[in-house]
Amino acid sequence: MELGVTPTAISHQIRLLERYCGRALFRRRPRPLALTDAGARLFPAIRSGFEAFAAAIAVVKQDGLREPLRVTTTNAFASRWLVPRLPAWANLHPEAPLEVIGTDTVLDLRAGDSDIAIRYATGRTVPTDGIAEELLSDTFWPICSPRVLSSGRLKPVDLKKHVLVHAYWSPSDRNPPTWQKWLTVACRKWRHVPDFKDMQHLSFREELHAIEAVIAGQGIGVFSDVLVGQELAAGTLVKAFDLSLAGYCFYVVRRRGHPREKVIQAFSTWARSLM
Repeated sequence: MELGVTPTAISHQIRLLERYCGRALFRRRPRPLALTDAGARLFPAIRSGFEAFAAAIAVVKQDGLREPLRVTTTNAFASRWLVPRLPAWANLHPEAPLEVIGTDTVLDLRAGDSDIAIRYATGRTVPTDGIAEELLSDTFWPICSPRVLSSGRLKPVDLKKHVLVHAYWSPSDRNPPTWQKWLTVACRKWRHVPDFKDMQHLSFREELHAIEAVIAGQGIGVFSDVLVGQELAAGTLVKAFDLSLAGYCFYVVRRRGHPREKVIQAFSTWARSLM
């Protein structure tokens, strides 16, 4: 039925309304069912009320469909992976605009701070604040401008002549892929690896700034191949050494039972199809 309830439930509600009004609203015999005088006076107001209610719901629903889908992720991932791919989403789903919230703060999906999140989970930790689907994993490499390699392939000992560019990692991140870790691994593979304290360093709080410094030729950084993928493909950046560190995993996370479940699933499917 249109109301989504059984005839028995409707009969029960009618009896409650008649009890409240103190009057019979329907003549039940003989058939067909007909309104009493009291029911006939009440019917236009009830019909108008239902029509106004339905119209208001339709407006609210349509406004909800036009609302941008809010996607939250880290500043670096938003800038270097998601934003360049937004035209592809717009071409595929012009009816579903996006609002990208780039922040390194973890927004609360359950509280409605965002509709969907792309989380970067370190270690083996899978996000638990919603339905999490794996998007992609990354690997960290020593990355530099081709100008740094103009004199030929670097040897580990050559690092002493260059600036090591660092991006900030939170103290809560266990065993992050930093220069210190890379140098430790490099010592097991090569001889004559300089000590960390004997080299020049340039540090940035924002990972995006560290990447820009390396693009500008200001040093060598250890970066995710996901975040500098376009530059590696174009040759704007190159791998300085054939030695990498394992990275982590990006997950698409959505809240169970979200009222815009259909478009959220479409976004998740689209993002994972790009891999």
